[in-house]
Amino acid sequence: MAQVNVGMPPPNRGNPGRAPSGEDPGPALSLGATLGALRAAGEETRLRILRLLTFGELNVRDLTRILNQSQPRVSRHLKLLDDAGLIRRFREGNWVYCRLADAGQPADLLWSILRKLPQDESTFVRDRTRLDAVKAEHREAAQRYFNTAAVEWDAIRALQIGESKVERALGEAAGPGRFADMLDRGTGTGRMLELFAGRIDRGVGIDLSLPMLDYARARLERARLDHCQVRHGDITNVARNDGSVDLVVLHQVLHYFDDPAPIFDEIARLLRPDGRFVIADFAPHDMEFLRHDFAHRRLGFSQRQIGRWAAASGLEITGTVNLARRGKTREAGLT
Repeated sequence: MAQVNVGMPPPNRGNPGRAPSGEDPGPALSLGATLGALRAAGEETRLRILRLLTFGELNVRDLTRILNQSQPRVSRHLKLLDDAGLIRRFREGNWVYCRLADAGQPADLLWSILRKLPQDESTFVRDRTRLDAVKAEHREAAQRYFNTAAVEWDAIRALQIGESKVERALGEAAGPGRFADMLDRGTGTGRMLELFAGRIDRGVGIDLSLPMLDYARARLERARLDHCQVRHGDITNVARNDGSVDLVVLHQVLHYFDDPAPIFDEIARLLRPDGRFVIADFAPHDMEFLRHDFAHRRLGFSQRQIGRWAAASGLEITGTVNLARRGKTREAGLT
């Protein structure tokens, strides 16, 4: 099973951000629910967890490292927070991820508390430092894999997904164009620039892996695609002006991030009001070997997950195409 989603900024878009906006608080909390939420949050470790989750989704394994506590103890705290409606837990293969509850009660109560906490408190500063270190380790592991696999990258992707079907679906989802400016985030070998070259005036691919970029440059030069180029950079913080891109493409990128939400925030910043974005990635699966052999952090994404991240960034999913691969080989997804 696989899926392809395409999206764009809605008319008169705004970026509501990742905290509840307070515009639609919903029904008031009962006294019992209020006390339950306050009891759940009113314990040191649980409050530390809640503050960490303001920076995005985290899995239980990483929380145990940051908090320096055992897995059973952390899991117990998470259950209490989940029961109180302050967080949401969901399983991906052998890992459990957590995120703060969506907008509405009791999430609004939680955010009103978290906003008032001091940022320079010593325990919080220590937790944030450990969080940054854990995230840096994940990025470095992925980077080592990319550097090793650069020359074989397209072949690896073909093993994971029916690549011709994926590329055809991507092209159809984006529409015929013409697109003045395309940005390929996590460009890898530059294949997406090559795929869309006939429908764009200018194309730029961004990647952190220097070996990948060397390979991509050689590939684009061989194809004489002078209107396409690749640059070294971080796809979560692209050096482009706001509202400067007509088409954003992410091909097999999201699953390398513990928390893809900032990726959508950056799409929203970069797109012109009439721009489009297409994202290709795995549908939910249970292939744990992809974590160990291919440095994946997430085991695919559901349409609901993609839709939630897009909406939180002020974007709108406008279409979905489901795909399937023949035989009993690995499942793949397009979003």
